[in-house]
Amino acid sequence: MGVAELFRPVLGAGAPITVRAYDGSVSEPEGSGPVATVDIRSETALAYLAGSPNSLGLARAYVSGHLDVDGDLYTALSAVSELTVSDVSAATLATTALRLAPVRFRHRHLAPPAQEHRQHGWMHSKARDADAISHHYDVSNRFYELVLGPSMAYTCAAYPSKSSTLEEAQFAKHELVADKLALQPGMRLLDVGCGWGQMSMHAAEHHGVQAVGVTLSRDQALWAQKEVARRGLGDLVEIRHGDYRDVAEEGFDAVASIGLTEHIGRAQLKSYFSFLYAKLRPGGRLLNHCITRPDPHHRAHADPFIDRYVFPDGELLPIGHLITRMNGAGFEIRHEENLREHYAKTLAAWSANLDANWDECVAEAGEGSARVWKLYMPACEVGFDLNNIQLHQVLGVKLDDRGRSGFPLRPAY
Repeated sequence: MGVAELFRPVLGAGAPITVRAYDGSVSEPEGSGPVATVDIRSETALAYLAGSPNSLGLARAYVSGHLDVDGDLYTALSAVSELTVSDVSAATLATTALRLAPVRFRHRHLAPPAQEHRQHGWMHSKARDADAISHHYDVSNRFYELVLGPSMAYTCAAYPSKSSTLEEAQFAKHELVADKLALQPGMRLLDVGCGWGQMSMHAAEHHGVQAVGVTLSRDQALWAQKEVARRGLGDLVEIRHGDYRDVAEEGFDAVASIGLTEHIGRAQLKSYFSFLYAKLRPGGRLLNHCITRPDPHHRAHADPFIDRYVFPDGELLPIGHLITRMNGAGFEIRHEENLREHYAKTLAAWSANLDANWDECVAEAGEGSARVWKLYMPACEVGFDLNNIQLHQVLGVKLDDRGRSGFPLRPAY
């Protein structure tokens, strides 16, 4: 049996994927034609797959270039999205493992690709969180410009229509947040996990708000500080490189947390929401925007590939748990919505940008890092499409001492 035929029982006879291997073997699917071809380029790819027969092994083989996909990755991942180890018979798994045992032994000292990251120290300590953020965000600001586009927003956009561009959708997302927070000239906004500062700058430029943005990424802070100066917003916007937990000021009118909660962790949620509550004046609002799990019984920790290569220590929690914690910190919950379809479209747009600028992206970040992105973005797009993950915005308010929220009877967002 050739190497390609070895994987057909694992994939399933009807999986619309062709497998081609370095030994010259080819395995075609039964029935309809293939949507993509998996190219196993070397025995090293087998060693990675044998050592970690899950998404981590696949990622190691792909990121290192020992395994490739000829065809659209989103289409290929969608085609096998329902395949899990539990779908494969014990006999098939045992036979495959036996065939791969000699390969695994020959490569028992095989190191993972350089892009793989392991965390050290206390979970969610300031030092460990800073290291995790640096791993993913301090890559190359130019790389992010190429992938994210002019908006430089690395969070789910809000598409006004199916035909809207990524830039229009990111502007609409910032406007949606501004509307929910009821931003007005002269207000003070705390933007935690501010990224490249686009929400802070949008609030200042379009709503006359004074904003403080905080990010753990050195590269993000430097880019944002220069952009604030370039736009002439220095009197309204301050971008800080640091931990949101070190913000000393209080009495903010609004807090925006866009894409930070995923990095906080279940054990830290109580203190996280309590901290943000203490930063607000009575009547102040919090908009919490983050990726969540639809299933409350699913483990919180990220997929092994995502944890080692993309977002170390990331935890995705069910929306009910987040709302309970937010409410427990004192917030009255006023509005919630799920934007998962919008995130699928956002990821598709980022993937298109990466493909269109592939050579320059590789020059900026290296081929291994670019391949991490090329794999993880369509994988996440599939996850949002299939409702394996969601994106929720939750709006809360800190009531005044008489229980007043300051909300109109029927707000419109």
